[in-house]
Amino acid sequence: MAKHGDDAENVSNQSPDESAAIPQEGVPADSTGEAAAGAAGSGAEGDALSQAEDILNGVEVTAEDSVAQGSSVELAAELKNDLLRLQAEYVNYRKRVERDRAVAGEMAVIGVLNAVLPVLDDIDAARQHGDLTDGPFASIAVKLENTLKTYGLTRIDETGVAFDPTVHEALIQQPGEGLDIDTVSQVLRAGYRTENRVLRAAQVIVAVPA
Repeated sequence: MAKHGDDAENVSNQSPDESAAIPQEGVPADSTGEAAAGAAGSGAEGDALSQAEDILNGVEVTAEDSVAQGSSVELAAELKNDLLRLQAEYVNYRKRVERDRAVAGEMAVIGVLNAVLPVLDDIDAARQHGDLTDGPFASIAVKLENTLKTYGLTRIDETGVAFDPTVHEALIQQPGEGLDIDTVSQVLRAGYRTENRVLRAAQVIVAVPA
């Protein structure tokens, strides 16, 4: 009985660390440490696998992003080419419309000028007969001719110039002295032209070299 009391006293006098180090019955001395180490190792292994999986997932996402970015770049380049092509087509269309509009305006002016040519012939005939030397009708005739000049109408009525079949219509030919080329000697009816077009050729008498 005394011995049992001594053992109890010895146990009570041990420090907490020493008492914790005493193995319990039925439990190996290293089993607790191995369990803790296993738990720590499994946690570290799990963290490593998670990190590796995250890295792999990140690589896969980056690859997908690269493919998507490449597709976006190709799509943007294709859309840019389409835009440039549409812009070029629009520029060509606008130039064609402006050119057609200019041609239409020129043809309208030419139509009006051709309609006025008989009136100008009457004015010339009246001048030749002395009917427009003075008075209000002479002033009106001058204003009309000046107005038509603003639309580019010019007369073809020069004499002593070389005969040009593009602006002259030869009605009579007569021999001329001291001439090297066919020359307009007299204008029977004046011609008219604009900057780019001959509206009517002048009817003339042509002197040819003898």
